[in-house]
Parts: sequence; structure tokens; C-alpha cells
Amino acid sequence: MSSVVKVSETAAALPRAWSSTVLGRVGTAAVKVLRMDALPVEEERHAEPEALLVLDGRLELDVEGEAVTVGPGEMYVVPAGTAHAVRPGSSGTLVIVEAEAEAEADASDQSGDGPSHGEPAR
Repeated sequence: MSSVVKVSETAAALPRAWSSTVLGRVGTAAVKVLRMDALPVEEERHAEPEALLVLDGRLELDVEGEAVTVGPGEMYVVPAGTAHAVRPGSSGTLVIVEAEAEAEADASDQSGDGPSHGEPAR
């Protein structure tokens, strides 16, 4: 049986910004949470689409050269293969839903510690 997940508390307990943890799985999709800070994150692409849901604060994105702002309670879906980067000024709590290949999902750590979502640009 599933239990209630305290998303905001889980995000607040993370050791550093942009380090995600897996809250749960739906099929092959991982539901992750992370804290954002003002630092940019380098461009990345994913083989599958990813949903970005801002719980509080705001997410400043560059999606294939276009500025996109996602506010509290808003969600943006990044299509598969689309180049996207986090622009400076993002802050708050972000939930990410991303599909993973079955082998990748099976191999990932079931303890809840997920990989960082990109690395902040320095």
C-alpha cells in the first residue's frame, strides 16, 4: 500500500539545490522533486518527454532559444529531444515527471535518491 508523500518537506531536506530524489514511480515514469536556486543549469536533452511542475517559486527556462517562465501551480512539458536549459533566477520547488527506459528504471536506486537534474553552470 502506498503512503502519503510530504513533497515540500522532502524537497526542503535535500542536501543541495538541483539534486533530485525520486518520490515514486508510475509505470516507467519517475516522479522526482528538487529545490531550485538562482544558478543556471546547462542545456540538456532527453529521449522521452518530461513534465516540469512548479509547486512554489518559478522556473526560468530556455527552450530551443525561447524564454519560458513557469510559475507556481503551472506545468510545462518539454517534448522528447528538445534542448532546454535553466536560466538564472529560478527558485522554489520543482516536481519532475520523466519516463525512463525500463532497464534504466529497474537499475535505479529504489531508496529514493536520484541523480542530479543537470549540473549548475559555473
